[in-house]
Amino acid sequence: MMRTRPLKVALLGCGVVGSEVARIMTTHADDLTARIGAPVELAGVAVRRPDRVREGIDQDLVTTDATALVKRGDIDVVVEVIGGIEPARTLITTAFEHGASVVSANKALLAQDGAALHAAAGQHDKDLYYEAAVAGAIPLLRPLRESLAGDKINRVMGIVNGTTNFILDKMDSTGAGYQEALDEATALGYAEADPTADVEGFDAAAKAAILAGISFHTRVRLDDVYREGMTEVTAADFASAREMGCTIKLLAICERAADGASVTARVHPAMIPLSHPLASVRGAYNAVFVESDAAGQLMFYGPGAGGSPTASAVLGDLVAVCRNRLNGATGPGESAYAALRVSPMGDVVTRYHISLDVADKPGVLAQVATVFAEHGVSIDTVRQQGKDGEASLVVVTHRASDAALTGTVEALRKLDTVRGVASIMRVEGE
Repeated sequence: MMRTRPLKVALLGCGVVGSEVARIMTTHADDLTARIGAPVELAGVAVRRPDRVREGIDQDLVTTDATALVKRGDIDVVVEVIGGIEPARTLITTAFEHGASVVSANKALLAQDGAALHAAAGQHDKDLYYEAAVAGAIPLLRPLRESLAGDKINRVMGIVNGTTNFILDKMDSTGAGYQEALDEATALGYAEADPTADVEGFDAAAKAAILAGISFHTRVRLDDVYREGMTEVTAADFASAREMGCTIKLLAICERAADGASVTARVHPAMIPLSHPLASVRGAYNAVFVESDAAGQLMFYGPGAGGSPTASAVLGDLVAVCRNRLNGATGPGESAYAALRVSPMGDVVTRYHISLDVADKPGVLAQVATVFAEHGVSIDTVRQQGKDGEASLVVVTHRASDAALTGTVEALRKLDTVRGVASIMRVEGE
């Protein structure tokens, strides 16, 4: 039987995403009612600038007092899309204390304080859902948390930031430099006026922490994620990648160690073979490649940002939470039973592409090869070009630990014949 009393929703934030959530709740009200089993009512909208015109939203619902809104006691679900750490954290915990479940898109907060938020939700027997926090419209967290709950996930590797993928795709396809590609991304609205969170990998690192935690049933915080931005990637790096049959992507990589006793989470630019499915992800799209024991290889692909795609994920969570509310139940909470050790970046094993500026004279290659051998790093291929006393040496290694490679590079810099290290890039996806 359909319940006639509506479920009341408080919306915190009414920017690009929040306004789309409100619009869909209004325009799809009948469908949402049918799917949930009860009507949903937008009971209040907390904003910072109340005088701004918000089309389709009753001005009587707008308030600047978010705390009073979540404390009302008659709110069933709070949708938090304001972002940042505070006041979002306090508002979410206050919502739990006053009887509301929460749907959030706040990746930074969840990566930093996800364990505490889950504990607060569990203490008050409420839901905390956040599908929109990682990959926009792409259904990803629920498959990892529910559909693959009976499987063992070994690796999650993906493009989880549309801005950086757009920039790198432009550099690859047109030969543009980093700044030129960034300027185009900004003009098209893909990049913020201050793109630091995207291009320096902070956004992707927060998402990697969330993905690793869910995939490996282990608490992984933002501080556990190795982060390296993409601002130093050059046209020369793309030229080297093409010579190897590769392209370059900014990847979030979460993986379980071979012995199963530890996990790592990292974000950095990497060369990947053109034959890998992630290599063909173009523009501002996202894609995540999952490897598990039983299911094998899976890929999730779609728009990873923007008002409508992100709102789609928020509304999916809202429907699930409302259904739970009607049934007097809650969905899956935090799963951290495995409590695996989170290893440092030095333990990560992968291949490397190193470009060196060296003197163009006999014996240089032998010196360089000796340094690699002394540090236990095996060389796969070497390419040398030079004239007029200067040369470049490109070395591609077999798999080696990050710590071993770091020691190798430090030793190479001490050689008189090595003028400098032009670039170091990891090679993934093989």
